[in-house]
Amino acid sequence: MTEHNHDQGEAIDGAELLDDVASTISRYVILPSTSALIAVVLWIAASHAVPAWNCAPRLVIRAPEKRCGKSRLLDMVEGMCHRPLMTTNASPSAVYRSIGMNPSDPPTLLIDEADTIFGAKAGDNEDLRGLLNAGHQRGRTTLRYNAGRDKVEKHVTFAMAALAGIGAMPDTIEDRAAVVRMRRRAPGESVQPYRVRRDGPELDELRQRLNQWLASHLDDLTDAAPDMPLEDRAADTWEPLIAVADLAGGNWPRAARKAAVALTSDRDAGDEGSLHTRLLADCRIAFQDADALPTAVLLDRLKSDPEAPWATHGPNGLTPMKMGNLLRDFEIRSGNIRFTTGQAKGYARSDFADAWSRYCPEPKTTDGEAVPAVPGVPSQVSTGTASSSGTAQAVPATQAVPGLTREVTPGTAGTAWGPRPVPALSDDTRETA
Repeated sequence: MTEHNHDQGEAIDGAELLDDVASTISRYVILPSTSALIAVVLWIAASHAVPAWNCAPRLVIRAPEKRCGKSRLLDMVEGMCHRPLMTTNASPSAVYRSIGMNPSDPPTLLIDEADTIFGAKAGDNEDLRGLLNAGHQRGRTTLRYNAGRDKVEKHVTFAMAALAGIGAMPDTIEDRAAVVRMRRRAPGESVQPYRVRRDGPELDELRQRLNQWLASHLDDLTDAAPDMPLEDRAADTWEPLIAVADLAGGNWPRAARKAAVALTSDRDAGDEGSLHTRLLADCRIAFQDADALPTAVLLDRLKSDPEAPWATHGPNGLTPMKMGNLLRDFEIRSGNIRFTTGQAKGYARSDFADAWSRYCPEPKTTDGEAVPAVPGVPSQVSTGTASSSGTAQAVPATQAVPGLTREVTPGTAGTAWGPRPVPALSDDTRETA
C-alpha cells in the first residue's frame, strides 16, 4: 500500500462516509428497522477489511414472501461491498475455487434465492452448508481428495458471505449471521427505483471510498478489541462490525451496539430452535408448580396445546419413548415415582432445572423485567418414596369440591389453601384481576 493511499484513507471521515452509505441504501430500500440498516452498512464496510478479521460474519436477508425488497437490498450490498461475487446458485467446488484463487483477498460471496439451495425441496446441500459454516472462522480449511492427482488437498473457506431468500436459512448459518427480516412496503411507503447503469456509479464511488478508508486502518482493526454487548458466537459475528463502528466514531459506536443487541434478540425470539429445546420449554409450561408429573400426564399436557407440535409428532403424537429420546440428550430421564395415586413412570422437576437455565432461560417482558418464574417449592417427591397427600405434585383423582349450599342456608367458611405459596400479583395484574 502506498503512502498516498494511506493519506487518502486518513483524510476520509469514517462516520460521514457510513452516513452516506446508510442514506444511499435508504433511498432504494425500506428496511424494517434502524438496527437493520446499521447492520447492513457496517457489514458492507467490514467486507473491505477481511484481512483484519478472525471471523467473517454472514449477512442473512430473509423475507416471508416475494416483493419484500430482499433482492434489491442484495443489489445495494453488491454495489458497495469488496469484490462481490454474485450467484443465484453455486456448487461447493466453484465456491472453493473462487476463494482459493486469492485466499489473502477473497471475494465477498453473495447468494440470491438461497431458499432454492437450502429449501425443503432442494435437498440438504450439506457440502455448501459446511463450507459456509467453516468459512465463518479463519483457518478452517476443508479437505478434499483429488483423484486426478491422487492427493488430499486443502481448500481455504474464509470469506464473508451474504444470503437472501424466502424463509429461514439453516440455523447453523443464521447462528453466524446478522439477520435482517425484510417485509413488504406498506401503503404510502415509496422508494426510488434502482437502475444499475444510472445509479451503479454512485455505489461504486462509495465502494472505493470505503476501501480507501478501511485499507489504511487494517493494522488498527487487526488489533481492535471492542467492548462487546454480546457473548460467544454472537460476539464473534458482530465484533468486526462494531470494530468498524468504533473506528468511524460519532454516533456509530453506540448505534452498532444497540443494533447488535436488537437483531440478536429478534433472531433468538423468532428462532424456534431445535425440537429438543422446544420440548424443554414446553415441559416447563406443562409442569406449572408440580414437583413431579407422571409421564402420561406430562404428555397429555404437552399435546393439549394446539400451537405445539406434539399432538401431531408422529402418527399418534408424541409418545413416551420419543419424549425420552429427545430429553435424554439433556441427561433427563424418567423414573419410578410414587404419587398419591400410586407408583408410575414420571419426571421430576429438579431434573429439568439445569437444562431450563442453560437452554431456554426465562423470557423478558417488553418493559425489561423478567417474567416471574414458576414458584419454587421444596422437593416433595423423590424416586421410590411415597408422597404425602395434598402435595403439589400429586396427581388429582377426583378433586374435592365443597358442596353447594341450599338457598336460605348458611354458606361454608371456604376451602383452605394448601401449603405452597401463592405469588403476589403485580399492580398491573391486580387491576385486571
